[in-house]
Amino acid sequence: MSKPSRSFNVQQRNDSATFMLTLNPSSGLPPRVCAEWQRKSFAHFPDDLALYREPETMTAAENAAVAFILYLKNQLMIGTATVSTENIKVGPWLERFISLDNNPRAARIMMEGSPYSAETIELYREKYVRYIKGDPFCGLKMAEIEQTDVLAFSGRLGLKEKVKSRGGGIIAGTRTYEIAIRFIRMAFKEYGTTHENWRNPFERIKAPKARQAREPDILEENEFRKLFKPGIIPDPLDRALAAAMFWGGLRRGEIIGLKPEDLDWRIPRIIIRHAWQRYDNPEARSLGDPKWHKIREIPFPRQLQAAIRELWASYGEHEFVFCDAKGGLPGAKYMQRKLPYWLKAAGIDLGGRRIVPHGSRHSLASALEDDGVPLRQIQDMLGHSDLKTTKRYLHDTADHINKMGKKIEKMGQSDESQDGGIYRATGSG
Repeated sequence: MSKPSRSFNVQQRNDSATFMLTLNPSSGLPPRVCAEWQRKSFAHFPDDLALYREPETMTAAENAAVAFILYLKNQLMIGTATVSTENIKVGPWLERFISLDNNPRAARIMMEGSPYSAETIELYREKYVRYIKGDPFCGLKMAEIEQTDVLAFSGRLGLKEKVKSRGGGIIAGTRTYEIAIRFIRMAFKEYGTTHENWRNPFERIKAPKARQAREPDILEENEFRKLFKPGIIPDPLDRALAAAMFWGGLRRGEIIGLKPEDLDWRIPRIIIRHAWQRYDNPEARSLGDPKWHKIREIPFPRQLQAAIRELWASYGEHEFVFCDAKGGLPGAKYMQRKLPYWLKAAGIDLGGRRIVPHGSRHSLASALEDDGVPLRQIQDMLGHSDLKTTKRYLHDTADHINKMGKKIEKMGQSDESQDGGIYRATGSG
């Protein structure tokens, strides 16, 4: 069975570090446009895409190609956009935002220099298909929709049933409901950018209050150290993955996307250049930029260095750092499936805590804060765009609480020597 042709091809010139772009008919662009772009330099991009003219890596070049295709499609629609969408219904309009093709928001964001998240599109697609598609709301015309229509739909949406694997019940008041409404509000706002006289029916309706997802519990430093005692995790791949989780603080997509050339053994440091996107779907997964499209450098501690050396000595060095003997990558649920066995082998008493792979980032962040590492440095290491996110990762460990308790006791002792203590009785009753 032949593979479907790609919408573009990117090649690096042999005589320089520049890249060449070829557009293929499968991109959906007219043949005349594709004919103009055969092995053509990115330097010829229009001024609107000036940020993409000099990609430094293959990943950056491919992101630039996607942005360029969306830009060209958007340009071809200019002049007819208002007419073609004047009578469009809610359903077809929303469907434009659940794929990259003809996605007006994705095209605009990419032109601004920030590639649109494939995970975000997949999240919206799942919510649209499961909860929105087929509702009478989707059959209304965008140009004629009113606030009462939005309110009626919002009520019906809230009564939809959650999937049984998530506990069942209605979605009103859940994060699922919040995401679905946020998706529709985004699409309606985008409609307003090309229809100046149209009044957005969501304008006077408050957005659902964001529900904060429960943060995972953590292992304290003295606990996750037990995982790396001799014999606890005998398999070298498992031990290396655990080291990347607890000593590197990396996300799953970053761990599995790490390549040998990303490891700087001299300084030492790790350069996070890639991360797997949509890794749960083998047919849709792709290796792209890290989250927030932010390349960063993090420490390369001795514990992780030793684990990787042992892994390569046992299974060989392959295209990616964390591979089995045949060069295969861990599956999407590999670490989630293995972690309970690691914890049991180490004899760690969870005491009702919910320990998941992503919690390793929280565990390391809390341990670093306990050791006095500045919050801003922890933020940079974890790759957070907002300091508020980093603060959510910090948990009061038992060691931290004990330190505070001893500090209070010391203060109390000082007061006792002066006036009987801070908890002395103040009355006869």
